[in-house]
Amino acid sequence: GHEQLLKMMEERMMDVEQKLRLVKRLLQDKVNQLKEQLSKNTRADAMVKDLYVENAQLLKALEMTEQRQKTAERKNYLLEEKIANLNRIVKNLASPSFNS
Repeated sequence: GHEQLLKMMEERMMDVEQKLRLVKRLLQDKVNQLKEQLSKNTRADAMVKDLYVENAQLLKALEMTEQRQKTAERKNYLLEEKIANLNRIVKNLASPSFNS
């Protein structure tokens, strides 16, 4: 009975050790998987930061371009006003010479 009990305990210990090895392997796989995911997340985070900076630069460039466009439109409007005034002056100057 004593020998048989010892043998049963030995078999149980071997079974427990085998299960522990399996659990250890599964945990190591999970650790590797999480390390890989962390690495991917770190790269993605760096890309997001780069895109954020690039987006800020593009917004600033767009803002400056819109400002230049508004300035150009104002200058264009003023030039058109001057042309209209000059045309009026030329017309007024030309009108009396035709009448005389």
